[in-house]
Amino acid sequence: MIAKRLLPRVTPALSSVSREICPYPLLGCSGENPIGEVRHSSSLANPIKKGTGGRSSVSGYVATVFGATGFLGRYVVQQLARMGSQVFVPYRGLEDEFKHLKLMGDLGQVVPVPYDARDEESIKAAMASSNVVINLIGRDYETSNFSFEELNVAIPERLSRLAREHGDISRYIQVSCLGASPLNPSKHYRTKAEGDKWTLENFPEATVLKPAALVGTEDRLLNKWAMFAKKMPSVPIIGSGNNKLQPVHVLDVAAAVVSSVKDDGSSIGKTYELGGPDVFTVNELVALVYESIREEPRVTHIPFPVAKVMAGPNEWLKGLSFPTPKMVTFSRNNIDSLEVDYLVSPNALTFKDLGIAPRKLTGVAIEHLYQYRTGGPSMGTTVGTRTSGAGF
Repeated sequence: MIAKRLLPRVTPALSSVSREICPYPLLGCSGENPIGEVRHSSSLANPIKKGTGGRSSVSGYVATVFGATGFLGRYVVQQLARMGSQVFVPYRGLEDEFKHLKLMGDLGQVVPVPYDARDEESIKAAMASSNVVINLIGRDYETSNFSFEELNVAIPERLSRLAREHGDISRYIQVSCLGASPLNPSKHYRTKAEGDKWTLENFPEATVLKPAALVGTEDRLLNKWAMFAKKMPSVPIIGSGNNKLQPVHVLDVAAAVVSSVKDDGSSIGKTYELGGPDVFTVNELVALVYESIREEPRVTHIPFPVAKVMAGPNEWLKGLSFPTPKMVTFSRNNIDSLEVDYLVSPNALTFKDLGIAPRKLTGVAIEHLYQYRTGGPSMGTTVGTRTSGAGF
């Protein structure tokens, strides 16, 4: 009753029709969504904000993050939630998949939503209350349930089309990968390029981010080589190992996603290539791993023709209708992807255009590799101080 008496003092005069649509305009609601819940205002030109900007504030952004339970997703959710955004986390499978995300925001700010990527109604429900949609769905190998065409083409096409039909999605962020091109020898990168094309056709205002290989605590790049170093006689390197990469830290890519959401609209409809500040060959990255775990390098170079023969059984297992072990390193897709370099194009928009300075892959950025040192983080079988020139 007190709230009803005070409301006329703090709200402008509204017609009776307007009050029926939005009885409490200061809350930024715009009617009811299809599932009957009050929806926040989707106008990001003047988002409703409250507080000092911390996790207990209200940023005005309500984001649905598809792929939030993945490697990059947890960092995107964390950076959105820490500034007071409400984040809807679509998930499939067990509840354990999203439990670690709920702690990243204030009470009730990280909301898990069950969904099926093939069910359009569940996708609509997941983004019904949002004004921002972020697509992080991706995987570098196929399974019996999801092919690259389904993961990288059909799902982005479906999400961007439904976001356009939603009508109140002001920012759509599509996270692709550096090297996505119809000309790439790898099927993964070719389908990524096709998915980006469909996204921009359905949602021309979308922002496309193309990060290089991600590095971080849970990465599948440096950790993979470190595990090979500890469990195998040597690290297998397919080809000469001279193909070039521009790896980037996962925190920087997450910051780029959030920057694209928060900016003044300057990133709308643009594509950014996000690479780290340094260029490495595969040989140099493996040497960096060995240096970090304080062991002498042991590598075996496998010629491409031999590697492709070794990938034969893995390709046969992939076609079976039941789950089988995934040997990503010796998959035909991974082998094909190693035949080209993955560098930021000279004239591409980059981190600099988003106001971000990416960190170098030394010291703190790769200290998660210290866990592989024999005897503990402060120990090792050698005490080398080299950062390059590991005998290749």
